Amino acid sequence: MSTTFGASARSASKRARSASILLGPAFVAAIAYVDPGNVASNISAGAQFGYLLVWVIVLANVMAGLVQFLSAKLGLVTGMSLPEAVRERAGRSVRLAYWGQAEVVAIATDLAEVVGGAIALNLLFGLPLLVGGVITGVVSMGLLLVQDRRGQQPFERVITGLLAIIAIGFLASVFLSPPSASETVGGLVPRFEGAESVLLAAAMIGATVMPHAVYLHSGLARDRHGHLEVGPLRARLLRITKVDVGLAMLLAGAVNLAMLLLAASTLRGRDIETIEQAHSAIGDTLGPVAALLLAIGLLASGLASTSVGSYAGAMIMQGLLHRRTPLLLRRLITLIPALAVLATGVDPTRALIVSQVVLSFGIPFALIPLVRFTSDQTLMGPDTNRPLTTAMAWTVATIISTLNVALIYLTLTAP
Repeated sequence: MSTTFGASARSASKRARSASILLGPAFVAAIAYVDPGNVASNISAGAQFGYLLVWVIVLANVMAGLVQFLSAKLGLVTGMSLPEAVRERAGRSVRLAYWGQAEVVAIATDLAEVVGGAIALNLLFGLPLLVGGVITGVVSMGLLLVQDRRGQQPFERVITGLLAIIAIGFLASVFLSPPSASETVGGLVPRFEGAESVLLAAAMIGATVMPHAVYLHSGLARDRHGHLEVGPLRARLLRITKVDVGLAMLLAGAVNLAMLLLAASTLRGRDIETIEQAHSAIGDTLGPVAALLLAIGLLASGLASTSVGSYAGAMIMQGLLHRRTPLLLRRLITLIPALAVLATGVDPTRALIVSQVVLSFGIPFALIPLVRFTSDQTLMGPDTNRPLTTAMAWTVATIISTLNVALIYLTLTAP
């Protein structure tokens, strides 16, 4: 009896270890949900409205989880990344136009991440923003070399390590300044307080799903696990992918929530318009350790995000144009515009806002094909989305796309 129990326990332990080894791609994609743009919007929400928009964080992460799972499923089932699936079904002119908008989105993505890294280095060491941007670009290039020379799994481990640093940097604030439990629970009830809170909620939801994360996850899952035929192994991988996405989104959601709670408990009522102002106010309120952790988390966010964004850019180009580019050239394509913006002396927070507006243009181009392809019986076979999943996916795509269009309009027409 004990022997049987021991063998069963060892078998369960072995299955758990083998399953954990398969986790990872979702944690790379999850970096998009804790990038410097999220830092700015979440801290602004907490500073202006306290705990009011806690429910937005939860809703945004639930929607993001569905989108990321569909992306991973597409790669596992079809053996194609989302850009490759688009290429297979589009003519040459459409492919070129699609790549053009995706490249603009990649540049805007890198702008936000490089600016975030530059701000963090300025806060930590007083470096000029342009110098910080160059350092961020060089370090991210080193991270990309890990992927190019060592393969995907070492790159996943490095990015997951940076994600852990981001989590520590922001989650530690919850312990340094514990939020109100009752107000946090109260913030789960959907409601608004005036037009400004509606606009901010739209910004938080509309900017949650980043196009490059949607493109990238399909390729990451395919490259990590391969293209498998219908059978028990593919079914198991899809189940593990659900766990991978669930854990990654849970971590990203916790970090985003910590950002908002930090601002709600320490910055509420203050006129906070920039990350630098938030850093200074947190230092004044909680001390230099809290401010240091914030800056370190922001730096890890910038470094990891720009590396993942560049990786996604290479995957998009290869998928749509069937053309590989040298790693250095691929990095420079998106880094140079970001450094040019920093060199002009533009307010970095304003640059972050503009980059999010540009990103908004790319959201429908990623979400609409994703839902269409994963709902296509001829493409997905028995793993086609169920009717309820398809309905939920179209609802999410419509909500996020509509909010992004609204954000573009409101941002461009703001006084």
